Amino acid sequence: MLHAMIMAGGGGTRFWPRSRQRRPKQFLTLNGDRSLLQQAMDRIEALAPPERSWVITSEEYRDETGKQLPALPPEHIVGEPCHRDTAPCIALGAALIARHDLDAVMLVTPADHVIEPVQEFRRAAQVAAQMAEEHPAALITFGIPPTYPATGYGYIHRGPALANRQGVNVFRVGGFKEKPPADVAERYVVSGEYFWNSGIFVWKASAVLGELCRQRPKIHDAMRRVADAWDGPRRADVLRQEFDAVERVSIDYAVMEHAPERLVVQAPYQWDDVGSWLALERMNPQDAHGNTVLGTHCGINTSNCVVVADAGRVVATIGVNDLLIVQDGDATLVADRRDEGTVKELVDLLKKKGLDKHL
Repeated sequence: MLHAMIMAGGGGTRFWPRSRQRRPKQFLTLNGDRSLLQQAMDRIEALAPPERSWVITSEEYRDETGKQLPALPPEHIVGEPCHRDTAPCIALGAALIARHDLDAVMLVTPADHVIEPVQEFRRAAQVAAQMAEEHPAALITFGIPPTYPATGYGYIHRGPALANRQGVNVFRVGGFKEKPPADVAERYVVSGEYFWNSGIFVWKASAVLGELCRQRPKIHDAMRRVADAWDGPRRADVLRQEFDAVERVSIDYAVMEHAPERLVVQAPYQWDDVGSWLALERMNPQDAHGNTVLGTHCGINTSNCVVVADAGRVVATIGVNDLLIVQDGDATLVADRRDEGTVKELVDLLKKKGLDKHL
């Protein structure tokens, strides 16, 4: 039976100032009228109903998660006491799911992606779940055909073709590649042999737990102890104790890179990880001067800018181009669009300067 798990614990610092500590990116509405978290739940509901779905987030975001996802059982909203990256997060989710269904297939997806059309995502997920049943030891990921030589994504080297189900191609994985420099990314795209690594997975819960036990036994054992204590009075104490001590590592480093059986499903849908403000250009139309505007903007000789403002606020510009201009509450960001990857460093600088109230 298919279960689903949404990872929603990130701070979304690259979306400052709209993304704040009290309201990180996954809770924002960046397109349409549903937040990114709500859209993630909308995508999986037809695959796994709320009683078979889990959200693993930060402890401080449990209440907001419950407000945004009222159909999800409160006991299926798990608050991590501290951030330990995706391997412990997934290990805990798999251990909790396996308690209820020893033969479970689980879909793992981040909360902050934009995926369209939704029906194509569901078709690919159904194919992946079928492959997990046919190859119960396999760890399966989704590969995105690259549309440009991105340097901000990891890549998957496509291996031999394995199957085509419902018009969806499935390949063995030849290898995983780190985020490449521009010239290497260009070679990857030109070769036609690589996918972007989306960070979305399907597998038997027993398969990922088995690989964690083999490759990262301390993570496996720690999260098993949390799951064993889940229905008892010491749940919160054990959760905090084990998370405080567990290794911080991604699932890619922890198990995917060295697992013996890895498959990749070629995504038939459009995907965006909404990693920075420039993602708004891909999600919204531009005006006649190439500006992407979410708010009220009045400009003269202004081109190729991303302008975001609160309702009731006006952003006025003269003689500027290639800028990010984001006004949100008590903070405003103005940046050269080429430096959009530096916003995270700016957040660190604000902390060092004691400006935490604006975070």
